[in-house]
Amino acid sequence: MMVRALATGDVKAKDWIKMLGKEVSVSVLLGLTMAVAVSFIGVFRAGIDVAIVVALTMVVIVAVGSVIGMSLPFILTRFKFDPASASAPLITSICDGAGVLIYFNIASLLLPLPGAA
Repeated sequence: MMVRALATGDVKAKDWIKMLGKEVSVSVLLGLTMAVAVSFIGVFRAGIDVAIVVALTMVVIVAVGSVIGMSLPFILTRFKFDPASASAPLITSICDGAGVLIYFNIASLLLPLPGAA
């Protein structure tokens, strides 16, 4: 949607900060909703520790993914590239990689190591 908005002139590069605020607030609310749903699964499948990790990860990944998806067309436009090249496959690949890193970092911070006393 951001690519179309840039192409039609509905959004300009100077609107980035305003769009960022809206995107973060909506994505955090969406992430919290999804976190509640996955936390129930986490509790039943592996316990409260895993549920917390999965829920927190869900919020962060949704927020980061939304910011990447919104920002990449602006960045490409700024460098005079076609924002349409920031289409779904590129954004999805970047967000998937970021999501794995986010998950492992949160898990390593919050979960005890196996065998640690």
